[in-house]
Amino acid sequence: MNPENQTAPAPGGTARRRFGGTTAQIRSALSFYKLLAYATGVMLLLVVVEMIAAYGYGSHIVAGSAEGALALIGKDSAGAAGGINLSRAVLIVHGWLYVVYLIADFRLWQLMRWSFGRFVLIALGGVVPFLSFVVERRVHRQAEEELAAHPEAESRY
Repeated sequence: MNPENQTAPAPGGTARRRFGGTTAQIRSALSFYKLLAYATGVMLLLVVVEMIAAYGYGSHIVAGSAEGALALIGKDSAGAAGGINLSRAVLIVHGWLYVVYLIADFRLWQLMRWSFGRFVLIALGGVVPFLSFVVERRVHRQAEEELAAHPEAESRY
């Protein structure tokens, strides 16, 4: 292991690397996280629209029904109206995207060797509307600053 790629000795006397991967791996994880943060944020905003339709109007959003290209259909008649129930689709897609978002969050967290609290804060970004956009920008900036501050950690092997 290259001595300039290490930080202070860990308990037990061995030196510990600053990052858990190469700069290329970290930048790749950062790009993947950014993509998922935006996708999850957009889907979360669509979930908000769905919740307003469901609880404010007692309806589902249906596309391609007899009512029109995009219509609000009562919850009890949504299945008989035909078309695609966008309310259900939005909830399912957001749920799965959030799982992939957590995987992207975990990968970036692991490579950057951040605290567990930061992992939790990043994970909460996909739960609160608009927060994923704010958290993504802050995380991206902090990761870039840490990479720039530690150029000696560029190579891994």
